[in-house]
Amino acid sequence: MRLKDKVVVVAGAGGIGNGLARRYADEGAAVVLGDIDAAAADAAAAEIAGTGGTIVATHLDGSDEASIKAVVDLAVARFGGLDGFHANYASFRDGESSDDVLGLPLDVFDDVMRVNTRGFLLCTRHAVPAMLERGGGAIVYTSSNAAFMGETVRVAYAMSKTAIHALMRHVAQTFGPRGIRANVIAPGVIAHQRFDEVMPADVVKAFEAQTAIRHLGSPADIAAMGALLMSDDGRYVTGQVISVDGGASMRP
Repeated sequence: MRLKDKVVVVAGAGGIGNGLARRYADEGAAVVLGDIDAAAADAAAAEIAGTGGTIVATHLDGSDEASIKAVVDLAVARFGGLDGFHANYASFRDGESSDDVLGLPLDVFDDVMRVNTRGFLLCTRHAVPAMLERGGGAIVYTSSNAAFMGETVRVAYAMSKTAIHALMRHVAQTFGPRGIRANVIAPGVIAHQRFDEVMPADVVKAFEAQTAIRHLGSPADIAAMGALLMSDDGRYVTGQVISVDGGASMRP
């Protein structure tokens, strides 16, 4: 119950997002779960509430400022304030092709940056003031080890994730004196229901071989780190990019 009496927004449901919402609720937080697929967010919230969690689901378009503001306003109106915000959504649109930087259509690049980079900036601009009103809080951004790996595809996605790291450091440095901590979790390949449904077994084995511990992570692994960073146990951790990828990337 490390998050008892805290209010946390999880922006982005799905495999990792549902795991985050579940863990934060299990730790005692009142959770607002938002996703562009409102029905999926509703289903996840119903499951979590069924096990005793305090949670409300809502529609969230992570590229739209009014929608982001509405999620923060909902947390404040329903639960009295905001203590944590986890920005966890992404556009993977440039992963739909094998284009490198020479062939990447600019409309695809712009869309990825609009959602992944501009969207996270907008989350920050609305979450931080609400947390300052509570005397501080924690903001966590989900990135990806794609920011470090040097892939031959998904250049827009990797660039957008690297930009998030700069945003996080700005927030940590600027608002740290006022009680705001900011960190990034960079997952590796995470297995969940949707992943298992579409990923061929040989590709899964290849991903597993890239890790030091020879198996893929689960949403619970990301949520465990998120719970630490959201809680007072993580009170001296800020300004960090933390890889949770089974050793697929190893950086100083």
